[in-house]
Amino acid sequence: MHLTALVVVPGFLALGWWQLHRALSGNSLSWAYAFEWPFFAAYGVYLWWKLVHEQQEDSATVEAAARPAEAQGALVEDEEEDEELAAYNRYLAELSASDDRKPQ
Repeated sequence: MHLTALVVVPGFLALGWWQLHRALSGNSLSWAYAFEWPFFAAYGVYLWWKLVHEQQEDSATVEAAARPAEAQGALVEDEEEDEELAAYNRYLAELSASDDRKPQ
């Protein structure tokens, strides 16, 4: 990715410089390209920057997930929470069953 950015960005800038010289020598269509190529170079730098920082965030997330839950300060589920969840699911199932029995 770094190598691609190191090749593409200067290449785009060189193409913009070339189009600027063509535009100054009378080719009116080259004015659009003289501004377009540097824009592409800037966009390439933006994408490179974004991808580099995205990879760093992903690696930090993977490292955090590899640590035990207690080290992260996360709550450890116990049996009481599981029982509450099961009771709530039973309640929802009863509500759904009572809706199915009502005439419409």
